[in-house]
Amino acid sequence: MRLTAADQRYTTCRRALVDALAAAKRPLTIPEILAAAGTVTISSAYRNLTILCEADVARRVSGADDLGRFELAEDVSGHHHHHLICSSCGTMADVSASDKLEKAVEEAARQAAEETGFDVRTHRVDLEGLCPACR
Repeated sequence: MRLTAADQRYTTCRRALVDALAAAKRPLTIPEILAAAGTVTISSAYRNLTILCEADVARRVSGADDLGRFELAEDVSGHHHHHLICSSCGTMADVSASDKLEKAVEEAARQAAEETGFDVRTHRVDLEGLCPACR
């Protein structure tokens, strides 16, 4: 397990955070995580999310606002996706891309790697606009 490799344990608090992220259909803010995780305190949430991110179990997703959102790493969740981000309210939603778009992004990444020598390991596409409530 990744936490073991990072010399960390899978504590009850971390399990509650992972369960909350796994149940979500989109990246969650700290208040949303706290509501979903039950008895986890805010200081424990921040401290343990940092550890989960450092161990590549979770990742922080930046949006159009200043709120950090968190989700499980794609290889942990088994769900490759991208994000729709509202530039007005900051709402974020997961969206799957078409096979055609995925192939085009992979080809662009391959070309960029070839031209720069950069080792491209993954990609993400964030689409920004207005959610239905803000339109």
